[in-house]
Amino acid sequence: MEALRIFCFVFFLGLVYSPSNADPVEDKRALLDFVKNLPHSRSLNWNESSPVCNYWTGITCSEDESRVIAVRLPGVGFHGPIPANTLSRLTALQILSLRSNRITGDFPSDFSNLSDLSYLYLQFNNFSGPLPSNFSVWKNLTFVNLSNNGFNGRIPPSLSNLTELTGLNLANNSLSGEIPDLKIPKLQVLDVSNNNLSGSVPKSLQRFPRSVFVGNEVSFESPLPNNPPVPPPLPKSNAKPKNSGGLGEAALLGIIIAGGVLGLLAFGFLILVCCSRRKREDEYSGNLQKGGMSPEKVISRTQDANNRLVFFEGCHYAFDLEDLLRASAEVLGKGTFGTAYKAILEDATTVVVKRLKDVSAGKRDFEQQMEIVGSIRHENVVELKAYYYSKDEKLMVYDFYSQGSVSAMLHGKRGEEKTPLDWDSRLRIAVGAARGIARVHAESGGKLVHGNVKSSNIFVNSQQYGCVSDLGLATITNSLTPPISRAAGYRAPEVTDTRKATQASDVFSFGVVLLELLTGKSPIHATGGEEIVHLVRWVHSVVREEWTAEVFDVELMRYPNIEEEMVEMLQIALSCVARIPDQRPKMGEVVKMIENVRPMEAENRPSSTNRSESSMQQQQAVGVETENSTSQSH
Repeated sequence: MEALRIFCFVFFLGLVYSPSNADPVEDKRALLDFVKNLPHSRSLNWNESSPVCNYWTGITCSEDESRVIAVRLPGVGFHGPIPANTLSRLTALQILSLRSNRITGDFPSDFSNLSDLSYLYLQFNNFSGPLPSNFSVWKNLTFVNLSNNGFNGRIPPSLSNLTELTGLNLANNSLSGEIPDLKIPKLQVLDVSNNNLSGSVPKSLQRFPRSVFVGNEVSFESPLPNNPPVPPPLPKSNAKPKNSGGLGEAALLGIIIAGGVLGLLAFGFLILVCCSRRKREDEYSGNLQKGGMSPEKVISRTQDANNRLVFFEGCHYAFDLEDLLRASAEVLGKGTFGTAYKAILEDATTVVVKRLKDVSAGKRDFEQQMEIVGSIRHENVVELKAYYYSKDEKLMVYDFYSQGSVSAMLHGKRGEEKTPLDWDSRLRIAVGAARGIARVHAESGGKLVHGNVKSSNIFVNSQQYGCVSDLGLATITNSLTPPISRAAGYRAPEVTDTRKATQASDVFSFGVVLLELLTGKSPIHATGGEEIVHLVRWVHSVVREEWTAEVFDVELMRYPNIEEEMVEMLQIALSCVARIPDQRPKMGEVVKMIENVRPMEAENRPSSTNRSESSMQQQQAVGVETENSTSQSH
């Protein structure tokens, strides 16, 4: 018995002090000192009481969790110089990414302590001063990107000692002098463009395309030796050649004909090149329309460096625009205000990127609207995580939720069966979406409008309640008056300009969603005879004929004791789709009416305090509109 007690005690000690459960205390203190002394605009979930490994944003530990080996914090909003004696204490660090911040100052001299460093990404910051003179201290360096900063001085010849280096990007700095002869056998990627470099490009680097050297005063001619060899004299001949006074007529005619042929060939080649280029552009456009184009091809890499992803407070994503450009992507759907992409980043993070179209607002108005939308925190409103603005591109970033939209659940997607939705599920969707829209209407002093309420913009949260997305875009885009379409089926009759949508028109659109949940039919659908039927008109006609039971989805008929609740919900929906706006209830009143249909259990309603955690952990729905005509016909 005593032996068993000793065994249990030793086993318990082994669990408590096992290396796999150890927190890298010294590395943790170094990181806390770093983040404490470097101002940043995005909050990080770093604190003394939480474990570093597998929890802190942007931090990766070794397998035994004894050391920090990777720090990835792009786009966090750091500004100012890197505090001395902080990151340099992470002596086991292998990957450091601080790109797309506003870090200033010289290259940290104490980084020489990071002898295991393999990947260094400091691009798109405001570093200045010379590059480190001795790169030999980082013998394991595999990829270095210091582009788009203000580094000056010469390119250190010590880079030649990095035998493992495969990539070096020093573009868009203020480096000067000659390019050193970097005889690095494994170097595959090089970019020193747009600096103040001069002289001739070393022969060892002339294997790279000339585009990586543009923006410098460099030449590609090998320098002449001090005593160039004199060419030997031509052999003498006593025989006088024929026509020594000039070319014969036949030879001259041959040259003229050959020149003409060459000219025609050159012109033909030019035509061929132009046609090929046009074909590639057409293929580009075609692929984009078909959804085969990732954001890497959609967004130009020549965008202004100052236009960066803007993250909202509390967002713990650790990526930037460059990560999105490299992400694999697929089109989720094309909606009223743009196209939604599912983007999978290199670290397996999955997000939804909405590429807006026809944005009429200027940068200031756009940013103000994004700040309003991004500030909404509610369990029934899908959060906007980040946005991007440039002259040519406007993007919005949301969590990815795999269950898809209510539209997909009701009407199915191409090649897939519909998701069965019982009455309880539809009630939760209805009350959740109503609460979300009511929350939107309470913003901006009670003046904010969703402007695009539809089932393809409603998803389910971790508690299976509806939540709304894609809000607040109507006011910043051009007026849309589409022909007969699914979007038109949700539009209130008084709305002829999408920019002038009102809260009353949101109520009408939500009423259409309720009818959709009750009937299982699309807002605009075709009958067997291919006649176009508007859902609101059809429901009114059936109710007038007192055939109310014919309205409801046949799938709901198998559930007992719900007829009274469905009829009550039908009455709420019909009040919402009243033709005269003043006769429609407010969204707050709609919420109360739906809640009275069947009071939902308090414990099943997610609280605002746990919503973000469950959203981060489960990531179950897409917070963007995914309207696809092939998947929405019913």
